[in-house]
Parts: sequence; structure tokens; C-alpha cells
Amino acid sequence: MALRRVVVTGLGALTPIGNNLQEYWAGLKAGKSGAAPITRFDATLYKTKFACEVKNFDIGNFMDRKEARKMDPFAQYAMVVVDEAIKDANLPLSELNPDRVGVIWGSGIGGLLTFQEEVKSYARGDGTPRFNPFFIPKMIPDLSAGHISIKYGFRGPNFVTVSACASSTNAIYDALTYIRLGKADIIVSGGSEAAVCEAGVGGFNAMKALSERNDSPETASRPYDQSRDGFVLGEGAGALILEEYEHAVKRGAKIYAEVIGGGMSADAYHITAPHPDGAGITRVMINALEDAGIKPEEVDYINTHGTSTPLGDIGEIRAIEKVFGDHVYTMNISSTKSMTGHLLGAAGAVESLACLLAINQEVVPPTINNITPDAELDSRLNLTFNEAQSRKVNVALSNTFGFGGHNASIIFRKL
Repeated sequence: MALRRVVVTGLGALTPIGNNLQEYWAGLKAGKSGAAPITRFDATLYKTKFACEVKNFDIGNFMDRKEARKMDPFAQYAMVVVDEAIKDANLPLSELNPDRVGVIWGSGIGGLLTFQEEVKSYARGDGTPRFNPFFIPKMIPDLSAGHISIKYGFRGPNFVTVSACASSTNAIYDALTYIRLGKADIIVSGGSEAAVCEAGVGGFNAMKALSERNDSPETASRPYDQSRDGFVLGEGAGALILEEYEHAVKRGAKIYAEVIGGGMSADAYHITAPHPDGAGITRVMINALEDAGIKPEEVDYINTHGTSTPLGDIGEIRAIEKVFGDHVYTMNISSTKSMTGHLLGAAGAVESLACLLAINQEVVPPTINNITPDAELDSRLNLTFNEAQSRKVNVALSNTFGFGGHNASIIFRKL
């Protein structure tokens, strides 16, 4: 069967460097760091005392507080960005066939804060099992998609992908596939995460995954720098409205770009460490290129996973060099995690937004905080260090990889 074409018609963002799409893009172009001392709890005794928190955010400005109390912050974030994306897409909600509109969301952890607070409350008690009736609905990741569908009445495919930090890229790829196959005309996709809490920071500290650069939080996320020492935990959400091309054209929709393909793979190696040869990363990009039906030399920009970890950054670059050959020296590469921190399951969504905006605005966002480039890196690579660069971007690829060896890539092309 002929696969249907899929385009992006709406975007929404809530990030550590901007609370809507316009602010997020301004922060990316300016090379703004979202890292700062943690305000959500007393981090005095933690090895890492900073994170990339969403700032100046009040859920009461977006929904009734009684309804908000039924949701963990990760689901609240999802509701906010989806509302922005639907408005951005100018979706005629009353005219849509709700059976043909779905929601495929991504979250790596879900309601971690809710789980933490309920367990703490129980532990403080006398052993009597008193739990909030909303404990389970607030905690489980799939309720983000459920809340979105309930609010808008979307009755198409509805679920949440959970593949660690690849979650929202997997969600976008699934959305692409469902529309390609004619299972839906429109799918709301993206991801959200809210893991900046005692359990989140403490857990990642125990794994020695986080940067401990407490004397300079704003420069702690430094992908490809010689002195990088771990990632910076972030939070937030990103939303995309994926729509069948003819459906979008018929209603006169604004189109950001076409989603032309994606790929998935597994390292099958280790629960947290990347494969030493980058085998899974190499394979996922090859899969994505083949699915998109394009050659490596057609890619202008890669938004890397680039978390600022010693092993991960080099492994991804080695895989990119292997896949793209000499073309690697003519493209732009950057890690926007240097600004937003690592949004875990929401990373793929907010980084897909960066790719789409780079295509539309012809600006590649930078990799900030580079002081001394890693000596193992080829100096001929354009890693877009420290300042945004103007460039015509026709094709952009976004990479995301997760604990457990999950790899996912998605490719966008200018129409």
C-alpha cells in the first residue's frame, strides 16, 4: 500500500529556557542556560544541587486548580503544551472527526513526584494504608494521553510510549506510522517529564550520571567539552500536531515541515552504558535514513542526544562519522541539552521542536558551554559551539537514546 505523507502543523513548548514556543526559540538562539540551583526542595545534602527547572510557572494560569490537583506535574505540563500546539495549528475542533484524531505521548518516568510524596506520607503514618484516591491515576505515564483525549474528545489511537530518554521520539515515530497507515488523520504527539525532585536527583546521583559542577550550574551541561562530568536534569514538555498532508492542505493549515521517516534500534548491551562501538546508534540512524528514503548527504543538521557524559558524547559522534562519512564536515551538529538540560522522556519532543524551528527560521541553535573541545573530536566537525549559526536547513535529524539501550531517531524535511 502507498504510505500517506505526514506533516507538522502545530507546536507547543514548556522548557527550562522558555515557557512557550516563542520564548523557547528565543532562548535557543541566544544560547541561554536553564540551569540554576534547585528551588523545589532543599538540595543541601545532595551531590548535585542544581537542575534545569521550569521557571515562573503557575498551573493556575492554565487550568482550574481543582482539576490540576488530579494530575502530577508531568501531566500538567502535557496539557499546557498541547493547548498551545492545538491553537498554533488552528485545529477546527468542532469540525474534526474525533474517531480520526489520536494522542500518542511519551514519558520516561511519569508521576515520580506523586509516587515519592505518597510513599513519604505513608511512611510518616502509623502503618494504616491511607492513600490518595488519585495516587495511581496521577502516577502512571499513560494518564497524560488519557487527560488530553478526555479534554478534547479525541477517540483515535491513544497511548504513551515508555522507552526511557527515547520515549517521545518513539511517540512521534509511532504517530507518523499510524497516520502513514491510515489509522488516523491527526495525532497529537510529544512528551513531558517532571523528575526534578528528591527521588529523581538522588537516584541519578547514586548512578553517578549527573554533573556535580555546583560552583557553576549554568555551565555544567557542556557536551563535547573536555571537562564534561555528567548531564544536568531538566523538566518540561513539547507537543507536535502531526497531520496527514492532504488533510492539512485541504483546511489551509500552516505546515512547519514534513516528517519523512524515523528509526529504532537496541544496543542489547548494558542497562545504562552505551555500546562501546556505537553499534545501536549507527543502526538507528541508518534505519531512519532508509525509512525516509534519503541519502546521508541530504541531511543538513543533526540535533544530537549529546547529554554531556564522557562516554555517550563520543560514542554518538563516532557513529555519526561512520554513517555520514565525509559529509559530516559539511553539516551542522549541535546539542540543545547544553541549554535545556536533559528532559529525559520529553527530550525527543523539545529537540524535535528545535529541528523544526531550525528548518523554518534557517538558524541552527548552538552547543553552549564549550571551553576546551574534547581532544578525541575531529576539529573539522561543526558542532555549532557557543553561538547560533545561520544556515538553510532542508533536512534535520534528531537523535535520542535511553537507558536499556533504546535508540530512536526522527527526520524532518522542509516542504
